Amino acid sequence: MSDADLEQQGINVIRGLAMDAPRKANSGHPGTAMALAPLAHVLWTKVMRHDPSAPDWPDRDRFILSCGHASILLYSMLYLTGYGLTLDDIKDFRQWGSATPGHPEVHHTTGVEVTTGPLGQGFANGVGMGIAERYLRSRFSPEVVDHHTFVLCSDGDLEEGISHEAASLAGHLGLGKLIYVYDDNHISIDGPTELSLSDNAALRFEAYGWHVDNIGEVANDTAALEAALRRGMAVEDRPSMIILRSHIAYPAPHMTDDHEAHGSPFKPEEIAATKEILGLPADEDFWVPQEVVDLYRQCIPRGEAMRKDWESRFASWSGDKAELELCWKGTGVSGWEAKLPSWVAGDEVATRIASGDCINAIADVFPSLMAGGADLTGNTGTQLKDHGVQSREDPAGRLIHFGVREHGMGGIMNGMALHGGAVPVGGTFFNFSDYMRGAVRLAAISEAKVVYSWTHDSVGLGEDGPTHQPIEQIATMRATPDLVVIRPADANETAHAWRSALNGNGPVALLLSRQKLPVLDGTADRIDEVAKGAYILADVGPDPDLVLIGTGSEVHVCVGAADILATEGIMARVVSMPSWELFERTDEDYQEDILPSDVPALAVEAAASFGWSQWADDSVSIDRFGASAPGDEALAKLGFTPENVADRARELLGSFEEDDESDDESEDA
Repeated sequence: MSDADLEQQGINVIRGLAMDAPRKANSGHPGTAMALAPLAHVLWTKVMRHDPSAPDWPDRDRFILSCGHASILLYSMLYLTGYGLTLDDIKDFRQWGSATPGHPEVHHTTGVEVTTGPLGQGFANGVGMGIAERYLRSRFSPEVVDHHTFVLCSDGDLEEGISHEAASLAGHLGLGKLIYVYDDNHISIDGPTELSLSDNAALRFEAYGWHVDNIGEVANDTAALEAALRRGMAVEDRPSMIILRSHIAYPAPHMTDDHEAHGSPFKPEEIAATKEILGLPADEDFWVPQEVVDLYRQCIPRGEAMRKDWESRFASWSGDKAELELCWKGTGVSGWEAKLPSWVAGDEVATRIASGDCINAIADVFPSLMAGGADLTGNTGTQLKDHGVQSREDPAGRLIHFGVREHGMGGIMNGMALHGGAVPVGGTFFNFSDYMRGAVRLAAISEAKVVYSWTHDSVGLGEDGPTHQPIEQIATMRATPDLVVIRPADANETAHAWRSALNGNGPVALLLSRQKLPVLDGTADRIDEVAKGAYILADVGPDPDLVLIGTGSEVHVCVGAADILATEGIMARVVSMPSWELFERTDEDYQEDILPSDVPALAVEAAASFGWSQWADDSVSIDRFGASAPGDEALAKLGFTPENVADRARELLGSFEEDDESDDESEDA
């Protein structure tokens, strides 16, 4: 068998796996994987710099399958090239506990760089990876950081609005080293894309400032595919978009160019007929001859040689290896926390301002930190000063102007974090976290180390009114698994929140006030307690009559209410509870010490009441939309005053006393 024939057999084997795995699972998307098998072959064996024996080699090329429904294509390549997947894993496609889930998941399957599935997310992740790569290459040296990111996307990715946001920013920044391939197969689930799509993708991306290469009908021409990829790789000053006209499910006799091939397994007779065309055994599933495995496993020695060459360059590089290592690890220098500022009780500081002071105080000792806002850097405390602005002119700049692109910002942040070398901070008004929701959810699934600076966190923002005032958002974010939400009470708690965020390993949402808040007595030295999510800020001894639980801007209201109640002989403990998630991680004894189960508890938070029944017997909350008014007035009208909280506390105590009397009467009877 000639080399060309062996390569074609390898491509055909990929197509066979793309049919067999969805058929066995009775679920999956065979068509795209079949059509793009030649492209995958070229990428893995001829173009990408990767080492299957060292999947986390820092200077490897990255590959993102933005059209994650075609996951069987990626899994087939990871199996064949030696990333640790087995043929049994391919046979277990989409099954419980398998290494080959329906859509690619980072940290779950070796060789998968990002979690994709919701269309458009991988597209934005690629832009984030491009920013991180260029930042590191510019800050350190091309000797040690110099690689490409390859992104495979579909019409669905380009239809989702996040792709516009990310592509626009990538073109503006002039990001090179980004190679996107648009699989223009004219097929959607409902039928031909012409049902809903008539965009001129080439003109669209040219308008963004991308290099565009419309290569047409060459999906089966490996030489033409390689040439196009290398043309894109040669473009250093802007991202590249290669538009490839493919035919879904090629060469299936009845399913090629059929929209049913997008998301439905083939019938056995269609698989058999296609295998005959491909020269595969029609009556054998998951057929992979040893010579094909041997062909693809040549990627291992090839990749080892590339990696060892890089290791040699790195060993002789005279740059700051310690700082580069800190970037890759996403950590600060030892003792970086000492740089965080503190504030004196009695000062008045908005927590968004305090947060901005924190990131600027630690930037020099936390080199991977990059920050920016969605056209709101000053408003959200993400104005990283004196470290340059990320741009064509200053690619090592650490302040990113994301523009009014919240969803794109979220997806880009995930790509930066998962690339490694950057810990991104992104800011917008908390209400507009709704625009980021898809990316935030994937950050949580991916355990991406990102920090959200969500400010203007309540009706306290004031006159902008209900369209800008968050109500239900905090409940939504708290309901998201593996997302830590921290709402600090004052400037000192904000600094402690930054310790928790940057010492953690996953996404953290900081909810910060627009309005000034008093710095409270006793918060400056509560580093460990804030890390536990809740603590006793003001106590009245071991047997309180009542517990007042506050978060964020309402903690000082609880302190005022406790003072009022104390004049009446009602002893109220004040608990600051900046993070449910961190508190849930503590043991039951600690939780009982803070919130005794036999003591009435009243929660106070300027947001929806949903979920507070887990921690409190009642809550002063907002279960309506807000109103346009000065912030202090809006809070007062909605009940967030010490006087109203004291009234609600008395009511709660009264209801408990009535219940106790009722229980006594029942026992007497």
